[in-house]
Amino acid sequence: MSKKLKILVTGAAGFLGSHLSEKLALLGHEVVGIDSMIGGYEDNVPKNITFHKMDCCDLKSVQRIMKEIEVVYHCAATAHEGLSVFSPFEITRNNFLASVGIFSAAVNEKVKRIIFCSSMARYGSQVTPFSEKMNPSPVDPYAISKVAAEQVLINLCELNKIEWVIAVPHNIIGPRQKYDDPFRNVVSIMLNRMLQGKAPIIYGDGEQKRCFSYIDDCLSCLVPMLDQKNLNKQIINIGPDEEFVTINKVAEICSNITGVNLNPIHKKDRPREVKHATCSADKARELLNYKTTVSLQDGIKKTFDYIKKRGVRPFNYHTEIEIKNDLTPETWKKREI
Repeated sequence: MSKKLKILVTGAAGFLGSHLSEKLALLGHEVVGIDSMIGGYEDNVPKNITFHKMDCCDLKSVQRIMKEIEVVYHCAATAHEGLSVFSPFEITRNNFLASVGIFSAAVNEKVKRIIFCSSMARYGSQVTPFSEKMNPSPVDPYAISKVAAEQVLINLCELNKIEWVIAVPHNIIGPRQKYDDPFRNVVSIMLNRMLQGKAPIIYGDGEQKRCFSYIDDCLSCLVPMLDQKNLNKQIINIGPDEEFVTINKVAEICSNITGVNLNPIHKKDRPREVKHATCSADKARELLNYKTTVSLQDGIKKTFDYIKKRGVRPFNYHTEIEIKNDLTPETWKKREI
C-alpha cells in the first residue's frame, strides 16, 4: 500500500463519493468527507471517515477543512444532464462554481494532487466510442459546466505546479445510488417504479445506446489515481466498453429482474439528449489494467437488491425547474414519475 495520506473526498454522502471514501479509509488513509446532502443519503456516509455537512460553494468553510489535506478527490456534482437544459442556473452553480471553490482552496493549501470526476457528457454527440483524444464538444449546460471545470483545474494546477488527473466515469450503477430522484439515474428510476408496480418510462424510441459501469469497476480505476506517477496530467475514461445497450434493453432487464412486466410508457425525446454515448476503455486498460468484473445483468441485480432492501420511495422533486415551456418534459412539469 502507498503511504498513509490525508485525503478529502467531496460528495461523500453520495453514490460514488461514499464508496470511494470507505475504500480509501479501509486502505489505511485518513479521509475527510464533505457533502451538501442535495444528492446523497445520510446512511451512505461511511463510519470510518470524518464527515462535514458542507456546500462546496461555501469557500470559507472549504478552506478551513482543506488544512493539511494532501490529495483531493472531487466527486460532488449535481449530475442532472437532462435537467440542466431547464435548470441551468442551479446545475451550473453546483457543478462549475462548486468545483472552482474546491480547486481554489486545494491550490491555496498546495495539495499534491487533485482528481476530478468529470463526465462523458464532455464528448457530446461525436462518433462513438468516445476516446480521450477527442476535443470536448458539450451539448448542454451540465456538460459545459464539467468541461469548464476541467479547464479551470488544469489552468490552476499548471500555474501552481500541482498534479491533476481527470477521470471520466460513465453511467455508474450499484448500491447507494439515489433512486428517488426523478431527474437522473435511469436504472434506479426504473427499478424504483417497478417495485411500486409502475411501468418504466422511456424518452423517445428507447434506442439510445449507453454503457453502464458497476461501482466496483469504477473504484478499481479511481484508487490508483491517488498516487500512481504516470497518471499525472491524464484524462482517462473509466468504465466498460464491451456491453453497449439500448434503454429499451435496460427496461427489459429491469422487468425480468423485478418480475414486473409492464409495457414501457414512451414520452417524447428530451431536448439535447445524445443518442449514442459510449466510451473506449483502451487507455484505462493500458494505464490502470482495467477489467470489467461485473456484468450489466449482475450490476442491475445488485442495484435492485439494494433498493428492495432499503425500501421503495416516492420520487422527490428537489430541484425547481427554472425554464418551463413546451420543450420541458411533461414527466417533470406534471410530476408524473
